[in-house]
Amino acid sequence: MGTKGEENVARAEPGAGEPGASDGPSRLAPLDGDGHESAVIATNGLKLTTTPAPSDPGDSRCPEGMVEVDGEYCPALEQRCLRWLDPETKLRCAEFAPTGPCQAKTVHKHFCMDRYEFPNKAGEKPQVGATWYESRDACKAQGKRLCNDSEWTLACEGQERLPYPYGYARNAEACNIDKPHPKPDENAMFDPKRRAAEFARLDQRDPSGSREACVSPYGVVDMAGNVDEWVVNESGTPYKSGSKGGYWGPVRTRCRPMTTAHYEHFSFYQLGFRCCKDAAADEAAPAAKAPAHATGPSLAKKPAPPSMPGS
Repeated sequence: MGTKGEENVARAEPGAGEPGASDGPSRLAPLDGDGHESAVIATNGLKLTTTPAPSDPGDSRCPEGMVEVDGEYCPALEQRCLRWLDPETKLRCAEFAPTGPCQAKTVHKHFCMDRYEFPNKAGEKPQVGATWYESRDACKAQGKRLCNDSEWTLACEGQERLPYPYGYARNAEACNIDKPHPKPDENAMFDPKRRAAEFARLDQRDPSGSREACVSPYGVVDMAGNVDEWVVNESGTPYKSGSKGGYWGPVRTRCRPMTTAHYEHFSFYQLGFRCCKDAAADEAAPAAKAPAHATGPSLAKKPAPPSMPGS
């Protein structure tokens, strides 16, 4: 059964079996790629790495380490699942039918997006545990911003509007998805003496860029799985925070869905982010379009509303 429209997809409830966050503490100090508390800058005593990674300098309208995204975003379309991996919950689709035509007026978007999840460094595990505000401020410190949810969707699905960044059929080898996950012990996660060990028990991140096939039509890496990514929820409802892409566990991990249950002060062991930036104007040269898709091989504890992470 297909889901019609970005609005419906974005508001889909997380399915059964996703790890949940209770009403307990919702604030974790950010962790670096090795599971240690980050030792870099932020605005509220928190420290997040802010050094951008070098990358292809060929995109003249985007800084190094960022990918230019220029295309038409479709606000409403139907993506029909042909076969569910979990028919009871209809959470993970094994294979989609070809995407139908756009059912609303498209919106042109032109922006730059970090090639990798923050700290945007190939071969380094993405950082996790930052709140939406801390993620926003870490991007701002680099002269960037958090990505809007529609920007994130376009960069993931490309102009073909693929359900997964690599195509129509779910592939647990292409991206870091569908791994079994143990239930988190939140008491241990908020105990300074036990936190590192609990994180190590839960952590199943891949180093950024380690799966060559996990690349979107625009060339953005690890958009499905690995870690969930904070975005700006453009609807503002129920919060201005949203998360997209899912993480390494058995969740949706596709381009359109967005989890909207987490408020801006929430943080968790599998929740990271990446940054965006407006593309520089350049009228002398035509803007690059998406290539044809190719497949390839100690902080205050604040209460959070009942919710489940994972997209």
